[in-house]
Amino acid sequence: MSLEMIEIRWHGRGGQGAKTAALLFAEVILATGKYIQAFPEYGPERMGAPVQSFNRISETPITIHSGITNPDYVVILDPSLIDSVPVIDGISKNGKVIVNTSFNGKEIAKVLNICANQVYVVNASQIAVETIGKNIPNTPMLGALVKIIGNLNIGCVLEDMRTKLVAKFRHKPEIIDGNIISIKRAFNEVKN
Repeated sequence: MSLEMIEIRWHGRGGQGAKTAALLFAEVILATGKYIQAFPEYGPERMGAPVQSFNRISETPITIHSGITNPDYVVILDPSLIDSVPVIDGISKNGKVIVNTSFNGKEIAKVLNICANQVYVVNASQIAVETIGKNIPNTPMLGALVKIIGNLNIGCVLEDMRTKLVAKFRHKPEIIDGNIISIKRAFNEVKN
């Protein structure tokens, strides 16, 4: 299946892993043979401050080198940002929003003032606490994003993610396994 260029904007707070998620996502997608960009928006990065990171994915070389103002996907790691940051700015009528929340998609769509079919939800914080032992929702949200994009192979993503985690956490198998399980769970639990 062909993959046009898609643009993704990640919203989180400093310390939640928005930058790390965008970089990890880029690395695992690169391993599938696609072209990818990942970059954060730099500003006053401090623990708890709103942050943004971005990805572009394409079947052909990417020649655009600017920020993303009209994302196809918006990933929100912290739902409290909905009230304080213009998280859906620039999203099209076909754009998708994935929110880490315990609320349902219809409730979030009403708050965002967009169509319910654009909103997907997953309780990534709960998944992270149960699988990794910490409320760091970035890897579960990566699994949810792979599911919503739809034409990315979750098996390849998990295999490459495991390789990267083994290289970094070779002596901490619980971190490796916890992250892989969190990605699988979010992939299976994200819903409209």
